[in-house]
Amino acid sequence: MKIRVIWPGKTKEQFITEGVNKYLKLLRPYAEISVLELREEKGNDISKMLKKEGERILKLQVPYTLLDEKGDLMTSGEFAGYIAEHIPPVNFVLGGAYGVSEDVKKTAQKKLSLSKMTFTHEMSRLFFLEQLYRAFTIIHKRGYHH
Repeated sequence: MKIRVIWPGKTKEQFITEGVNKYLKLLRPYAEISVLELREEKGNDISKMLKKEGERILKLQVPYTLLDEKGDLMTSGEFAGYIAEHIPPVNFVLGGAYGVSEDVKKTAQKKLSLSKMTFTHEMSRLFFLEQLYRAFTIIHKRGYHH
């Protein structure tokens, strides 16, 4: 299965980068996974930054599932079912520090939330990849998920 995870900017925290790399490696036996790091906008005008980052996402012209704080909550088992029923390629979009533009939200095929709690955008990257790995271990009946 081909999976692409799209987010703005490079991961700056070293421990998160290590965790991201760990889960990307663990996912490789189950999926052809790639991360597309789009250019992150800088500045004081948040709406302008989100608009430019959103334009880069929408320019890809691919269907995607958006990770969003107001998205649907799923158990790990439900998420595994969601992954299993999708025909590849599957694209996931995670926003930056300020989230994503309204256009990106409106265009998403589905919106998922990792939790009712708030995480940094970098921690969300790590948590999402862990859940993706967990989903594949559930699908393939490996011992990771109890």
